[in-house]
Amino acid sequence: SSVVEAVQCAVTLQLALADRYANSPHDRRVEVRIGVNLGEVIVEGDDRFGDGVNIAARLESLAEPGGVSVSASVYEQVRRKLDILFDDLGTRSLKNIGEPLQVYRAVIQRPAGGRAAKAVGNLRLPAKPSIAVLPFTNMGGDAEDMFVDGLSEDIITDLSRNVSLFVIARHSTFAYKGKALDIRHIARDLGVRYVLEGSARRAAGRVRINVQLIDAAGGDHLWADRFDRDLEDVFAVQDEVTARVVQALVGRLTATPPARNRPNSLEAYDRVVRARALISSFAGTPDAVRESEVLTRQAIAIDPKYAEAYRWLAFSLWSLWNFSIEPAQVMKPQSVAMAEKAVELDPNDAGNQWVLAYLLAYERRWDESDAHFEAALNLDPNDADTLAMRADLLALNGNYEDTLDFIQRALRLNPQPAGWYYWVEGIAHYVGKRYDAAIEVLMKKETYRSASRRVLAASLAQLGRTAEARQEAALFMATSPTFTISAWTNAQPSRDKATIDHFADGYRKAGLPE
Repeated sequence: SSVVEAVQCAVTLQLALADRYANSPHDRRVEVRIGVNLGEVIVEGDDRFGDGVNIAARLESLAEPGGVSVSASVYEQVRRKLDILFDDLGTRSLKNIGEPLQVYRAVIQRPAGGRAAKAVGNLRLPAKPSIAVLPFTNMGGDAEDMFVDGLSEDIITDLSRNVSLFVIARHSTFAYKGKALDIRHIARDLGVRYVLEGSARRAAGRVRINVQLIDAAGGDHLWADRFDRDLEDVFAVQDEVTARVVQALVGRLTATPPARNRPNSLEAYDRVVRARALISSFAGTPDAVRESEVLTRQAIAIDPKYAEAYRWLAFSLWSLWNFSIEPAQVMKPQSVAMAEKAVELDPNDAGNQWVLAYLLAYERRWDESDAHFEAALNLDPNDADTLAMRADLLALNGNYEDTLDFIQRALRLNPQPAGWYYWVEGIAHYVGKRYDAAIEVLMKKETYRSASRRVLAASLAQLGRTAEARQEAALFMATSPTFTISAWTNAQPSRDKATIDHFADGYRKAGLPE
């Protein structure tokens, strides 16, 4: 009588059968396929007739052994009511059914141990066409590795600017670099339907790029091509690949994102790509920050109109004073000036906009900061870093619900993020006084050994776990010996004194110096 109960029954049955026959020989197992549809049914005695039944039978034939397939009408009824995830298998033409049918598959995970369990950690497919761009394979020598990585990153950036797509962030896709994994496994991990993979080789002034777009749900190759061009044409190739992917997934669009500021020198480009890698990985380590500063200054000297170089120089200078490596009175105005220069050269780059927005908040130029964040999200709704940085500032302003919304959106776009994403999530939970949740997040290995330890110490202290709090505070001070509560309080870009006082209270309880 209930479509919700029908789907729950189907999944429960498959889990129970898998458990029951987990240790049986394959030829002695009972494995069934189940299809669930919602529609009119004609009842005559013990028989059931009608299109609703016929479609359910066709859905059953599409299911894998031990699986459950459902129609779109079922999916829409149950997706918000059951703790079950679904993969979108696209439209299928079914025998004796007049129109193609949208089909979904219930995600049922069977761990290696043999016992069946409902999938945990699998991500629901977005409504938009969703894609992950895997790091391209370097077919040249080791010296070309950064160039090939930069090519992959730029295609991700170009695709993410399209509002009709859902694009996974660079950090998550690069987690698979050099790993020989099944495309379907990667797509499941990242919660996408489509995967773009390729290879590149740069040699003797030429670049050869092979690219293929794969539908991970069915294993179909939607499009593949090879580009063999002069090296100077590499950015035109990036644009062409992006356009071909968009056309394959959403068709021709009447509006295309504004053109990006491209470098005029591949030497400058190489230095910026190296700086990107340092900036995405460092957690305030002086050597990495200084190296990124040197590389971006060199890029600007080679190509003075290269906007992205100014952006990452601005972020490096901000890091120098924010992590107490260099004095703020010198580095702070320089960092803002470089960020403003980046936006002046390319206002259509979301990265330039969010970096300036973030630095302006430290200048207490709130209205300008808000406007640049809004511009960044309008330019690139898929930019996970913009969402995470926005969340950081919202947390310091005491907006718990908004902070959680932004960081969760960022984590969906970047499900295998840099550790600082979890730092922001931990801050959000601390602001909401959910100290247990903050501790759980901040103990993750991705962020634990960073300066986020001070928020962990404060969370422990607020729960009365004083000994643990003081231990974490001591470990934090070992790597941040100049930290004081008063200096931290004065430097925060916050419009809400109560929130800053809340942090300061936790720091004092943890034993951090005044």
